[in-house]
Amino acid sequence: MPIINVDRCDLALLEALQHDGHATNAALGERAHLSASQVSRRVQRLEEAGVISGYAALLDPVTIGLGVTAYAHINLERHGEKGTAQFEAAVALMPEVRECFSVTGEADYILRIVAPDLASFSETMMKRLLNLPGVSQVKTNIALTRVKESHVLPLEHVTRPARRGRRIGFNESGQGRPD
Repeated sequence: MPIINVDRCDLALLEALQHDGHATNAALGERAHLSASQVSRRVQRLEEAGVISGYAALLDPVTIGLGVTAYAHINLERHGEKGTAQFEAAVALMPEVRECFSVTGEADYILRIVAPDLASFSETMMKRLLNLPGVSQVKTNIALTRVKESHVLPLEHVTRPARRGRRIGFNESGQGRPD
């Protein structure tokens, strides 16, 4: 992946967009001290570089009737390329699975699942998840209370001294530089 250089204005735009992806270029310009046309060019560059991967309306699961959130820790029978690919393809087709991560530790995968209620969650577990290709064991945790949930990524690390492999570069003079 190519390195993209960012400066303070880019960081201000990224921060503002994470909090309000619906903001106008004029409103973003006020936050980053840029004109609307400068904002437009910078945002387009950040989109083309893949820093901004898309825009979406964030729905509150509870408000739309998805009151149960659970985390499923999945172990597979076999860890070959074919087995994991089949499992991952099947999970990708499950709309109630909001996230799926391949992980290290006691589980092979961790899934975040939403459901309207415990009965629906149980049905999802028994009829769908346990029947996915290669699943040998499932342990679940049901979330009781949402303490924090955020879509905003921290950006402070971008202003720290460069380390090998970092995608975005920044220096204190406000001028972007490759890492």
